[in-house]
Order: sequence, then C-alpha cells, then structure tokens
Amino acid sequence: MITITLPDGSQREFEQAPTVGDVAAAIGPGLAKAALAGRIGRGATARLVDLSHRLSADTTLAIVTEKDADGLEILRHSTAHLLAYAVKELFPDAQVTIGPVIDNGFYYDFAYQRPFTPEDLAAIEQRMAELAVKNEPVVRRVLPRDEAVAYFKSLGEHYKAEIISSIPAGEEVSLYREGGFEDLCRGPHVPSTGRLKHFKLMKVAGAYWRGDQNNEQLQRIYGTAWATKDELQAYLRMLEEAERRDHRRLGRELDLFHMDEHSPGLVFWHPNGWIIWQQVEQYMRAVYRDNGYQEVRGPQILDKSLWEKTGHWDNYRENMFVTESEKREYALKPMNCPGHVLIFKQGIKSYRDLPLRYGEFGACHRNEPSGAMHGIMRVRGFTQDDGHIFCLEDHILDECVAYTALLQKVYADFGFDQIIYKVATRPDKRVGADALWDKSEQALMESLRRSGCEFTVSPGEGAFYGPKIEYTLKDAIGREWQCGTMQVDFNTAERLGGEYVTETSGRAHPVMLHRAIVGSLERFIGILIEQHAGALPLWLAPQQAVVAPIAQAQAEYAADVAKRLQKQGVRARADLRGDKIGYKIREHSMLKVPYILVVGDRELASGTVSVRARGNVDLGAMSVEAFSQKIADDIARKV
Repeated sequence: MITITLPDGSQREFEQAPTVGDVAAAIGPGLAKAALAGRIGRGATARLVDLSHRLSADTTLAIVTEKDADGLEILRHSTAHLLAYAVKELFPDAQVTIGPVIDNGFYYDFAYQRPFTPEDLAAIEQRMAELAVKNEPVVRRVLPRDEAVAYFKSLGEHYKAEIISSIPAGEEVSLYREGGFEDLCRGPHVPSTGRLKHFKLMKVAGAYWRGDQNNEQLQRIYGTAWATKDELQAYLRMLEEAERRDHRRLGRELDLFHMDEHSPGLVFWHPNGWIIWQQVEQYMRAVYRDNGYQEVRGPQILDKSLWEKTGHWDNYRENMFVTESEKREYALKPMNCPGHVLIFKQGIKSYRDLPLRYGEFGACHRNEPSGAMHGIMRVRGFTQDDGHIFCLEDHILDECVAYTALLQKVYADFGFDQIIYKVATRPDKRVGADALWDKSEQALMESLRRSGCEFTVSPGEGAFYGPKIEYTLKDAIGREWQCGTMQVDFNTAERLGGEYVTETSGRAHPVMLHRAIVGSLERFIGILIEQHAGALPLWLAPQQAVVAPIAQAQAEYAADVAKRLQKQGVRARADLRGDKIGYKIREHSMLKVPYILVVGDRELASGTVSVRARGNVDLGAMSVEAFSQKIADDIARKV
C-alpha cells in the first residue's frame, strides 16, 4: 500500500504505485483537469515532477496547477519548447540551443543562416498556435549521456550534443518529445501541448553561444506566456505603458541626457537632467546630515593590493576596469567600501565613537557587458548614495531597524509606497567563517521582524563578504526595481586592518554595515522618470513654472513675474517668444512643466496670473503672492 500525504494533511492510499496524475484524479475530476505537475516533498528538498511520474513509496505531494508560481513557470518552459518545435517545422535547417524561463516569459536561442524577420516571427507564432491545438502528448524518456550525444548528432543538433557532452560520463539525461520534436530538458512539462494557449512572441535579438562573445552569434527569440487570456492582455497593456514611460525616449523628448558611442555606458547630463540629479543628491545629502552621517570623499583609483586584501580581486576582477602606472596595477573602484575603511583607520577610534556613519556620493565604475547596458538604468559609470556604518555587534539590530524606517520615508517622498523585502544569504563563493555568516543573517532577519516587515529569503544571493537585505520598489505599473541594500560585513574591516580601542583598552575590528538607499543615482533617476512618465513631482521638475504672455505688450510683466518667482527659489522662466499662446501652452505641456502662468492685459492690470496646472487643469487667476505661497507649500510637501 502506498500512502500519499497532501498539503492539508489528508492522505490517499493506493494498492499500486500511482502516478501524480492518478493522485489528482483520486482527489477529484476538477483537479485532474487543472493539474500540470506535482511537487514531491516540502521545503528546500521539494522537487517538481511530471504528472506521469510514478510514486513508488510513501511521500508528500502537492498538485501543481496554473494558479501556482511553479505552474506558470512550467507553462512558460513548455511554451519555449513549443517555440523550438515550430521553428524546426518552418526552418528545418535551424539548430536549437537553449530555451530557459525568464521573468514574465521565456526565450530560445537558435543558429540559423539568415536573420529572422518580423514576418518569420508572425509565422512562427501562428505555427505554435496550430501545434498547440493538435494537443499532442508531451512524453519523457531517459537516455545514457553518450547515447543522447549520438542521438542529437544524428539529428544535426550539434549545440545540443555539445551541451550533453559537458555532463559527466555515465550519467543519464531526460528528453521530452511532442509530435515530431524532441528536446533535452530536466522538466517537468505540461502533459500535452493543448495546455499552452495564451502566449505571444515579442522580439528577436542577438546572443552569443554560452554567453561568450568569442563564440558564434545566435538569434534569441523572446516570448511571453500566461495562464489566462486576461493575464496575457494585461501584460501586453503594461508593456505598452512601459514603452510610453521609457526613460530613454523621455530623456530625448525632455532634453535630460544622452548616451554617446564615444563613451559607452556613461551618461552626458543636459541642463534639465542635471537639475533632477542635483535635487536627488541634495535631498539625500540632507538625509545624511539629519541622520548622523559624516560625508566623505575617496579617490577613484586604488592599488591592486587593496583589492586583493578585500577579496574583490579574486571574486570581482572581471567586472573591474584596470590601469597601470609606473609598473603598478590599479583599478577604478567598483564600490566605495574599501576607501571608507582607509578613512576609518586614520587616527585612533574608541568604542565610544561607534557607531560611526560615513556617507559618500561615490563615483564607481564596473565593466558591464555591452549587451547588458540599458539607457541610464545599467551603465558602466555611476554614482551611489553610498554609506557605511562602523559599529559594534550590539549595534547591528538598532542600526538596521532605524535604517529601514529611514529608507521607507525616503521612498515615500519620491512617490513609492510599495516595498518588497528580501534577505539574500551566503553564496557558495564567499569569505569569512560560517559562524559570522550565521550571526549576520539572523541579525538582518530579526531587524525586519522588529520593523514589522514581511520578507522572503533568497538563498545564495548575498555578496561574497556578507548577507544583505534587498529593498525592492514596485512602481506605478507593477514593475519591480531593486534599489536599497543593507549588508552586514564582519570581514572587510578586519582584512584592511580597521580597529577600535575596546572598553578594556584592547583592540577589535568593527562590524561594517554597507547601505545604500537609492543606490545608483543614474538608475534611480531613470526609475523616477518611468514611475512618473516624465511628469516629475514639482520639487524634482527641472522647470517648475513658465510665465507666458499672450502678446508682447505683457512681455515685461511676464519677465518680472518670473524674476520674482526665481528670487523665492522657484525654477521659473518667462517664454517671451512671439508665438501664439496656444502653441506655447501645448509645447510646455508636452515638456510636462507643472505650472504654466498665462498673462494678458487683464492679468497685467490686476497684478495676477492665470494658472494652468499640469494635465490641463485650469486653477483660475490668482495673485503672484498667492501662487508663490501655493508652489512653496507644494514643494515643501513633496507633492
């Protein structure tokens, strides 16, 4: 007798070893129809299996449907196989390589002698739909490694054969067949292609075999797949909205910044964009000042020996820009923490001086691959609102709790009210003793509990020198952006000889808390632009008000109003061009100026302005003093 324990604690008994599908059918016909796969076991040891998987011993089992996160991933992975199936039917000479699931979809890389066209993409999607309707069963089989290599070579699939050849000799691999197409995969997959209904191919891009630019270039077809038609349509609408909000397009239209081939991955800020930068930086500078941070500044280039001591040379070398002078090797700093330890080491520090908080708007450089760069969101040169807190172990909880509260306020001021909290734990490649990692991870988790924050754990995703809390923003259209971090580090200060005098006159190494709130200012400004679709809050807007006369007779008065506002700190200017007032209003509305002040003969005579708020909202006429007070209140309240 085989006993299967279900998630609610109930049990089902079977005289013979059932399949996962048999268990679903025994529970009820509705679940049998909805089932996609099964999850055997619980927690970290749980594993996903096909409905055809046979349960030969007592176990725990959860039936996976399209409503589960695992179920959606299975749908997407199976749709990637359907894509490859369709490509092979339409383009038999194409070779398939790899096709993983990614956020919101999947991709598959192909080797083919010519570029796929938009017409090809439409034909492939149509063929996928036809294959899905056939509802062909998806069948798993297992082959020894060498037999699988020979099989794919016989099909002319040399990339697949190369992948399998990298698996240790003597092992077995699983293959999945649907109709006339068979692919290498661990699985699980949907039981038949008819379960794949709501998908769309998005684009074709270039990719390198195994991600190495020295290898052959392939073609990567991206797609998305969802459990329901409504979810697919909602996602496509979100993409349309994301395109409307794209910071690269808005950066051009609003004259904020540009990128140039003469300096790939670095930003040229225009006057309007630099105003936004300064508002963010000065705001964060006030945050430093009001929360006990001392602002510091470190050099851009540091000797190789320092990066060797910190572990960056062994663990991060491929991401660093390296230079040489007088037979000494240097690196442009990819982060600011080692420099802050060198500042901490100057002079004698006592336990009474701790916690000691340093903050820096530190310019960093990282050698990002060209294919990974994306506008100002991911660049090679960026500035962080970087801070480091040197403290005692007893300080960690209080500092982390206070930091989370501070970060929440900052994000709210910038217009973000949804934050996702994750704790990233020790990676395989790391420095320091496990006992210290235990302390660090537990301190971060407890700090979030004390802050009343629900969080998830991301195993293995911490930095090599310590675990971290990742603070992720959810924007106006539901996208997630990881920005803030708090990392506990017992290692770096010790490696660089940072010490303080203890209460008993001994010497000890401080704990180092690495923290950033907005992270890269470049990236955060890109997020802000997209969050607000370019219509930045008044306090951040490059131009807060434009005064536009109806005719030249009011030009002098318009200029005077603009000067009065400027003296009060408002970013205002007068548009004295001879164009018609309707044209001026449309132009400044397109530039998303928060307030347009129209002045004609009536306003000139009464000493007033007619105020139009962004969004074509007519606020009527008011005195210059009343408008000045209104805009001052709006700026102060960060509205």
